[in-house]
Amino acid sequence: MKNIFTFLLVLAASSSIFAQRPGGFSGGASSQIMGKITGQIIDSQTKEPISYASIVVKKGDKQINGTISENDGTFKIQDLPVDKYTVLVSFVGYETSTYEAELTPKNPDFNIGSISMSGSFQQLEEVVIEGEKELIENRVDKIVYNAENDVANKGGDASDVLRRAPLLNVDVEGNVSLRGSQNVTILVNGKPSSMFASNPGDALKSIPADNIKNVEVITSPSAKYDGEGTAGIINIITKKSTPEGFAGSIDASVGNLSNRGVLNINAGRGRFGFNTSASAFYSPTREGDFKFYREDIINNQSRILQESGPNESNRLGFFGTASAFYDFNAFHSFSTSFRLRGFSSDRDNLVNGSFVDPANSINQQYLRNTESENLFSGYEWSLDYIYKFPEKKGQELSLSYKIDGNVQDQEFVITQQDQVGSDQTLFQDERNVNDGNNTENTIQADYVHPVNDKVKIEMGAKTILRDVESDFEFESLNTATGNYETDPNRTDVFYYEQDVVAGYLSSTAQLTDKYGLIAGVRYEYTEITGDFDVTDAPFSNDYANWLPSITVSRKIGKFNTLKASYSRRIQRPSLRVINPYIQINGNRNQSAGNPELDPELTDQYEVSYGMFIKGFAINTSLFYRKTTDIIESYLDIDDSGLSSTTFRNIGESESYGVNFFSSVTIKKNITLRGGLNVYTYIGSGTVDGVALSREAVIWDGNLNGSIKMGRGWRTDLFGFYRPPRQTLQGTNPSFSLFTMGVNKEINDKVSLGLRLVEPFFANKNFGSELKGANFIQTTDTNIPFRSFGLNLTYKFGKLDFKQRQRRTKINNQDQEGDDGSSQQF
Repeated sequence: MKNIFTFLLVLAASSSIFAQRPGGFSGGASSQIMGKITGQIIDSQTKEPISYASIVVKKGDKQINGTISENDGTFKIQDLPVDKYTVLVSFVGYETSTYEAELTPKNPDFNIGSISMSGSFQQLEEVVIEGEKELIENRVDKIVYNAENDVANKGGDASDVLRRAPLLNVDVEGNVSLRGSQNVTILVNGKPSSMFASNPGDALKSIPADNIKNVEVITSPSAKYDGEGTAGIINIITKKSTPEGFAGSIDASVGNLSNRGVLNINAGRGRFGFNTSASAFYSPTREGDFKFYREDIINNQSRILQESGPNESNRLGFFGTASAFYDFNAFHSFSTSFRLRGFSSDRDNLVNGSFVDPANSINQQYLRNTESENLFSGYEWSLDYIYKFPEKKGQELSLSYKIDGNVQDQEFVITQQDQVGSDQTLFQDERNVNDGNNTENTIQADYVHPVNDKVKIEMGAKTILRDVESDFEFESLNTATGNYETDPNRTDVFYYEQDVVAGYLSSTAQLTDKYGLIAGVRYEYTEITGDFDVTDAPFSNDYANWLPSITVSRKIGKFNTLKASYSRRIQRPSLRVINPYIQINGNRNQSAGNPELDPELTDQYEVSYGMFIKGFAINTSLFYRKTTDIIESYLDIDDSGLSSTTFRNIGESESYGVNFFSSVTIKKNITLRGGLNVYTYIGSGTVDGVALSREAVIWDGNLNGSIKMGRGWRTDLFGFYRPPRQTLQGTNPSFSLFTMGVNKEINDKVSLGLRLVEPFFANKNFGSELKGANFIQTTDTNIPFRSFGLNLTYKFGKLDFKQRQRRTKINNQDQEGDDGSSQQF
């Protein structure tokens, strides 16, 4: 820990040294000041503004910067050092205009004013320029899904958006997998969030789809990324912009199963900008049913537990964010953001069950009611400072701090009574409460040093301090007194600390015109301590890991790229799977975490090829992944018939796979996109002296398209299939979905949309099957899924938008998650 903090101080001090050296600020105040040139271009005859005119700023014969005019003819060229410049304004069919502009330390901003352009003698036909960003972009280091261009996302949430992204799958609970693995890192604007460590499915449902700009899928992260997330990184980019003026939008979506309202406000002037967004969502009571069957062998006799019945659930929540930035000048910039979130989820299950145990002479019929209440809330605050060195373009130092708080309170109340005719007479009331509090502090420094135009070196250091407190209590109703009494054996306070310190060195090089290289290594040291208030069982653990990565790319022609990569990744057990709090899911079914889990280590090799030819894009990749100390849920059944699910380092797994994704545009109006992933699950391990193994070939895929019908009408269709998730003991439910959206732009400010989910199926079934040496367990859940929603968007105000990146350098990654069946903090 001491060494990392020392490195951070040295890195910060170096920025001061660099800033004071000759050629930096020593040249006087004029070298610090950056200015801008503005103006408006109009037609000299019609007095109408000219859009898309070309503006070029030159110093002598050298072009310094340039831009094009907006719809209202205005333009702005920023970040110009104080000096004298020549400004050239040109457009097809008009004569070129030339102006002189001088930026001084006292007056760094120069307004040319109104520029009247006269038509040239040559009469040309009208030129129409249309452009829209591709829905899917294949980049050298990532695949980008531009969600804001997909109208089918209207009225949905982040889980709906991720289902449409290449290589990703999201199940009904919101658990995200990449190439069949749930060991993924989910970031928001490059930042981690403890809300994903606690409950990723619920966290995704709280983020409105209308707030998401795009999704980046990174399968082979370089050393500058945290080592966690063995399958890869998913970065959700929200809509952010640098505005000039004031504007906003209101989105409202009303439907039978989902209702949402979103307010966005953007404001800015000069070097200051502010963005804020607030949303609320409500899912009314949804009624479903389930069936459960478990058979195990005890004393050579079959013991059977069966349950079935209806269930109800609903959800209410909110999500808000505010961010601001200020550029002191072109060299120093400051930004901050704050997020607030919360939701409640209630569930009510009525179970008609039976338990037949011949070995213990039990023939029990019972009726049980389980009520659960979950209250999830949290906040995030980040602060970022970026210093760009004036001597060299691309040389940059950034310092970041973030605090993240997450609270989840849970209460389960079980009431069970045996029915008449049962061999036993039992009336039982139990209550299970868990109040969890998770706080995370992160400090990070990153430095980028361009050696020359072809070589760039990046280095950095980081520390993450995680503190968890889980206060859990188990109570049983004393029927004689009518009071709940605490069970001291299942009541305690759990304290857990996980501190991670890391440093990295990475280099990016353009070896030739065709070959590129990204290579680096990351070092991470983890220290873990845990303790209890009641139980005298403190524990500790620590481990150090070197995580190398390398990517070699070759450009073939102008638009095709071949890439080969290797990376080693680490997956620490998440805070939700280490909590030893015992959650009661029924009188003979419970689950708990395991605080003594070791991390997974994964080595992944990948070869990919991306091609783009005249509207046709294709991306395919082959990969091999080997993971040691894999963490999986494991089910045990004791002699009394009580099943307990916990998490273990169960062994190792291998996966071979091929991914294919393609998109094609037909006649500029129809776009089709599709992906297919085929991979293997090969797992093996030994648990309690019993050797386990399982192999399976799995596939998943999606197909979607969009149709522009003219006059502001557009339709989007989407469907996907997610296979059953494999474990050494069996499978968890598969998931498929079909949605469609229709949108009509009424004018520049108002649009109206319709969104349909599963129009052909009112309900969906989700089944799972687990097998052990002496048991088999199946579940089948039926949930209403057909839904529809109307979406209205209204935009107000006016802004001059210039998209810019303002993402923090903090990239904490979530740890190994569970399968959605364990308790949450």
